[in-house]
Amino acid sequence: MNDRSHSDDVELTTHERLALFGIEAELRRDRRLARRMSASRPRVWLPLAAALLMCASLTLGVLGFRTSDPALVWGFAVVWPLTLLAGFRLLCRATR
Repeated sequence: MNDRSHSDDVELTTHERLALFGIEAELRRDRRLARRMSASRPRVWLPLAAALLMCASLTLGVLGFRTSDPALVWGFAVVWPLTLLAGFRLLCRATR
């Protein structure tokens, strides 16, 4: 086998090498890209949290409506915005 790497097969001009080094330096400074590249495993906590919050919201909303218990209504009032936030973040992730 040949010990040379694939990049050694192509000869770059000085101008092309400088441009490539500039691009690589810019990519190394991009922290958001580095975070996304390092996150190799899929994050499943957000869909799970959104599903659990939706179940809790539906349960609290239905029970609060049927019983008119203030604790259930307040519980729904606390959980519902969190459910919307999790759903919005899930939607943003899906459209990225």
